[in-house]
Amino acid sequence: MKVPVFGARLVDAGESLWRRLQARRAWPWVALFAFLWLAATTWTYPLLLPDEGRYVGVAWQMLASGDFLTPRLDGLPFFHKPPLFYWLTAASLALFGDNAWAGRLCSVLAATALVTVFYVFLRRYASGGAARRTALILAVQPFLFGAAHYANLDMLVAALMSLTVMAGADAVFRREQLRPDAAALAAMYVAAAAGFLAKGLIGVVLPGGVLFFWLLGRRRWRAMGRLLWWPGILLFLALTLPWMVAMELRHPGFFDYYIVHQHFQRFLESGFNNPHPFWFYVPVVLGLTLPWSIQLWRWFQPRGPMQTAFVPPAHRIEQVDRGVLRGLMLSWLAVVLVFFSIPTSKLVGYVIAVLPPLAWFIQETFEQREESTAPGARRSLVRHALVAAGLCLLAVAALVLFPQRSTKDLALALAAGAAPGDRLVMLDQYAYDVPMYAGWRGPVVAVAQWDDPKVMRGDDWRRELADAAGFAPDRGADRLWLPQRLQAYLCDPAHATTWLLAWLDEADRHPPLADRAPVARTRKMGLWRVPAAETVNGCGETPSSAPE
Repeated sequence: MKVPVFGARLVDAGESLWRRLQARRAWPWVALFAFLWLAATTWTYPLLLPDEGRYVGVAWQMLASGDFLTPRLDGLPFFHKPPLFYWLTAASLALFGDNAWAGRLCSVLAATALVTVFYVFLRRYASGGAARRTALILAVQPFLFGAAHYANLDMLVAALMSLTVMAGADAVFRREQLRPDAAALAAMYVAAAAGFLAKGLIGVVLPGGVLFFWLLGRRRWRAMGRLLWWPGILLFLALTLPWMVAMELRHPGFFDYYIVHQHFQRFLESGFNNPHPFWFYVPVVLGLTLPWSIQLWRWFQPRGPMQTAFVPPAHRIEQVDRGVLRGLMLSWLAVVLVFFSIPTSKLVGYVIAVLPPLAWFIQETFEQREESTAPGARRSLVRHALVAAGLCLLAVAALVLFPQRSTKDLALALAAGAAPGDRLVMLDQYAYDVPMYAGWRGPVVAVAQWDDPKVMRGDDWRRELADAAGFAPDRGADRLWLPQRLQAYLCDPAHATTWLLAWLDEADRHPPLADRAPVARTRKMGLWRVPAAETVNGCGETPSSAPE
């Protein structure tokens, strides 16, 4: 891979930084570099809808309500996901304000922790060079960079699953080297508990599967038994059960909905969004890890890395046989990839946990070239890093120059014009980020055909709000309105000043918006204001019935 002449100085600077990272205690510099690199541009574009608006919005409502136990969507109990991301993001918003940088900080910190701990793990059990190369490949690639820039649960749970795998492997290696392993086992169970509180059973099942198949391949039966450490199991239960018990006591039926429906039914059923074929993740992962993934072709050469013998240096007793590490990485990559390929519904972010082992295999191709004294091997690594960094920054520039759908401007217009006692109504949509950007602490009325089975069949914002209302029926009835109820409310002379958010191309089919210009608008959405007691179009007519 060639770079233009003007890029030579960048390559030289990169090599200089690389030499500085060769110090044995370089992990703080790795953490600092990863954090600055990942966090520097997360403020440049608003939260993306729907996912970022939803998850940051729920965290903001925790902060606004002061209730940090029950996640809420529009004030209704929202149990699609557990609370850890919301807790961390609420703390970030409290410290740094209601903005995109604070909303994405949890993902940035998770990615930083993943890069740093993987570096420390490889520094201990492989070599300093392998650790540096893998950390660079992992941090400076579009997939991890994009995941760190996205405020949802995927980056956090991937990092926690990876930390669980590394802590478990650390415990196994320590046991084999006749060193104390209790601290590593405790760290594994704490990371697994955090993974459970980040995304449920998946935070336990996948790391357990990775370690199980790795040890099965090595026939380490006693190591399997040792990982089932009873103090760790008690520690795991102590960290995870209190929240679940509290939610079941507050909201009867929580356990069945959260465990049975959200875990098993969503995994096995095909009626959810984003259906893709079994092989979907292979091109996705290879494409999103460019240019690094190009190096994987070297594994198919006759004298590729798999034929390269590895002899641990005598002065580093911690290092383990290279084949053992490869087995761990292969189990790690395969279990995550196969597990998420089984269900029909697939999202790109589900497989972020494959990135550490993939980075390891990619670094081995560079390691082989360095060991064989191939000319320019290290400069090739730096050139790949510069190209990868350029792709990451181009993606950020594209989001800034070509903004995605956002309601931030409408929310700011609402905040500037609204007064205490005003109502906010959203027509056939729910803009998750509006309450945070507008500082709207009151209820939001969502208008839809809630009694139409055809409309309610999908897995979207309607389903989320309807499920949430099932745990608080009275509050749900106050927030989920049929169109007829909105029309009757606006025809009542006693109605308060009402703000309505709707799609511009659907405004004509809502009688209250007919012949009324929006006070603010984006490319696809508008904000309307109906002053208190003002008559709207359609009053005096017989309300139309819901469609059959």
